[in-house]
Formats: sequence, C-alpha cells, structure tokens
Amino acid sequence: MNKHQGIALFVLLLAGFVTIFDLFVVNVAIVSIEKSLNASLTELTLIIVGYELAFGLLLITGGRLGDIFGKKTLYQAGMLFFILSSVLCALAPTAMLLVIARFIQGLSSAILFPQVYSSIRINFDQQQAKKAFGYLGMMLGLAAIAGQAFGGWLITLNLFGLSWRTIFLINIPIGILAIALSHYLSEGDKIKVNLDWVGVILSSSGIGVTLLPFLMLPIWGWALSSSSILIMGLLLIALFVYYEIKLEQKRKVPLLSIRILNNRPFVIGLFIVMCVYATSSAFPLLLSILLQNGLGLTPLQSGLMFVPASIGFVISSFITPSWVNRYGDKVLLWGAVLYGISYIVLMMNINVTSSLIHFNKLILSLFFIGFTQGMIMTPMLNLVLSTVQMESAGMASGFTATLQQIGAAIGATAALVILQYKLQHTVSKMAFEQLSNAVSFSLLFNVIMALCAAGLLWLLIRLK
Repeated sequence: MNKHQGIALFVLLLAGFVTIFDLFVVNVAIVSIEKSLNASLTELTLIIVGYELAFGLLLITGGRLGDIFGKKTLYQAGMLFFILSSVLCALAPTAMLLVIARFIQGLSSAILFPQVYSSIRINFDQQQAKKAFGYLGMMLGLAAIAGQAFGGWLITLNLFGLSWRTIFLINIPIGILAIALSHYLSEGDKIKVNLDWVGVILSSSGIGVTLLPFLMLPIWGWALSSSSILIMGLLLIALFVYYEIKLEQKRKVPLLSIRILNNRPFVIGLFIVMCVYATSSAFPLLLSILLQNGLGLTPLQSGLMFVPASIGFVISSFITPSWVNRYGDKVLLWGAVLYGISYIVLMMNINVTSSLIHFNKLILSLFFIGFTQGMIMTPMLNLVLSTVQMESAGMASGFTATLQQIGAAIGATAALVILQYKLQHTVSKMAFEQLSNAVSFSLLFNVIMALCAAGLLWLLIRLK
C-alpha cells in the first residue's frame, strides 16, 4: 500500500468513525439533553432513534447513487451534508428541532457510509482490501466504544459551557479534514442509468416502517399496533422486491438487482452480518443498564468500563488479518465460537448475589469479548463483499449496511424484551441481584447469535 492509498484509507476511516460515533454518542448525552432542552421521553427517544431510522432508510439508495455518480462525489456530498447537519444539531434550541436535525444527520450518513465499503473495493487490490477492511472494522468498533467513553468525557469537560453540544461540534474539524483529503479517493466506474425512484420510495418506506416498531419499543412497548406496523413494513419490502423483479424483466436497471440474491454466498454473508451486529447493539445496552442502574455508575464511568473491550478489539484487529492470510477464512469461524464463549464468561462474572462484582474478572471478560469480536467483525466485511462482482460493489455495500442497521435494531429490541420478561418473572430480595440475573440471562441472546454466525460461517466457507 503506497502513500496515496494510505491517505485514501485514512479518509475512508474518518467517514466510518463519525457515522458510527454519532450513532452511539447520544446515549451518554441524553440526560444532559433532557435537562438542557426540557425534553419529554418521546422527544428523547426520537433524538436517539431518528438518526438510526434515517440511517437505515437510504443505505441501499446511497450505495446505488455511488454507482451512478461516482464514489468520490457521493463521499464528498455525504460528508458535507453530515457537517452541516451536525452544526444544526449543535445549534438546536429545542428538543423537536434537535429531532429534525438528527434525522437529517442520519440521511447524510446513509449517503456517506456505503461509499466507504465500495471505495475500499475500487481503491485497493484484493490483498490490500483485506487489510483495509481490517482497519475499518477496528475503526467501527472503536467508534462505538468512543461514543460512550469519549462522548462522556466531552460532556463532563463542558468546553466553553457547551455541554452536550460539543459531541456534534467535534464532527466539524473531522469532516473538513476528510473533504480536504478526499481527492485521494478514486471515483470508480459510473453506470449510465436513471435512478429507480419508485424503488427508492418502496425500499425506504419498507425499511423505515419495518424498523419503526423496533426502534420505538421503549415508548410503545410491543402491542398489536406494533405487529401491524411490522407486517405493513414487510409487505412494502415484498412489493419492492416484486417491482424490482418486474423492472429487470423489462431490461431496465433497478435500484437493487434481485439477481444479487441468487448469489448464495452473499446472502449467507448478509445473515452473518445481521447476527454479529445484533450482538454489538445488545451487549453495550445490557451492560450499561447493569453498570448505571445496578451499580450506580455515572455515564462517564460506565463508558470507561468499555475501554478493556476497546483495547481487546484493537489488538485483535491488528493480529487477525495476518492470521487470515496464514490460516484462511476459518479464523472467522474460530472467532465466532470464541465470541459466543466470551459472553458465557461474562454471564458467569455478573450473575452474582451482591453488588460486589469482581471488577478484575469483569475487565478480563470485557477484554475477551472485544478481542473475539475483532476476530470476526474485522475480516467479516471483506469476506461478505468479496462474494460479489466489482460492478455491483455499491449496491452490495448499501445492502450490507442496511442489514447491519436491521441487525442492530433487532438486537437492541430483543435484549430489552428479554430483560423486561426476566425482571417480571424473577423474585429476589435484592434489587441488584434481580437485575444482574436478568442481564446475565439476556446475554444468552448474544451467545445464540454468535453460534448462529459460526454455523453460517462454516456453511459459507464450504461454499467458497
């Protein structure tokens, strides 16, 4: 990898960092936002899920736009809108305006993020792409943890009395640097077609309506109306698939070529992505609840508890690519199995009868989780996207990123549902014991998802 490619990779990593950082950082700022803007529970929930919802809406479209107008052009446009929307978030005088600004920020992320995946495919050869995806996986993991630890520190620092607004202002210098260096990126081949606007509307509405009951679970709960909305969303997605098939039969270019779903290794890879990202959202949510509600830690203290996982993830991200080169894709299979075991170890360490958790054991458990997560998440994206042809890179990237969002939404929802069920059916004299048992039980979801990912990886490796 030469100097030019090194700078190009740095530019792509910056985009990956800011989009995922802003997905998680609001979680630790929510109390400060509530006090500052006198926000209601509904508004607070929308501030969090509005970004996630908008992010999921246009990922497929964002990937396709990169194929049509060029990856570099869409990267620059997406980053510019991300900077402007971050300014709107920082300046928001009311909670409702912050909700709107966060939604716009999510839309800009949906345009920006798919270009990261597809640009790696066109800026680097196959061997270099493995390393690039390794660095990207490391950066995405760090961004998720930094959103909690670094975000909590920024709020506590209260620079110039700006409190929570600094978590959005930090995006401005990062974004400006990214745009200034973006000329190092390659545009890639452009396909001369018109955008499938009907497909855009159907896919966006289908994904949005499907995600809505999961993201709004803290307010709505899961009632009959939630099931009805979910069914409506799935019907819209089915209509989208039907329309795209008909469009291809007429020899027109669809938003999403359904033929890509005939690529069995790619489809299996998408389910692996869903399983892994379901765990990545459920784990920090459950542990944060235990640390803050059970042990009474502040958001900053709770965020710092994720640092061991971050260190493990970074170390693994550096080591795993060389292991993959030496031993092949079965390294991911080993990683998935160990990843499931790491959650069993964590369950044993937090399922205690008093609040006297052995923090040394907890720190080692979190390091183990981060390390094994790096073993699977770091090379996973390269493995999945390498199953499609280069001309479909943008479309496949958008599809993969969409499944990441759906997996994360399902994971967070499943974790909350299992936790609430266990709390309602557990009787204990001590509140902490009841909570720790419930959190430990809920982590079984992550064990199951990790083992499902392992099974799918075994199947994918056999097919390849």
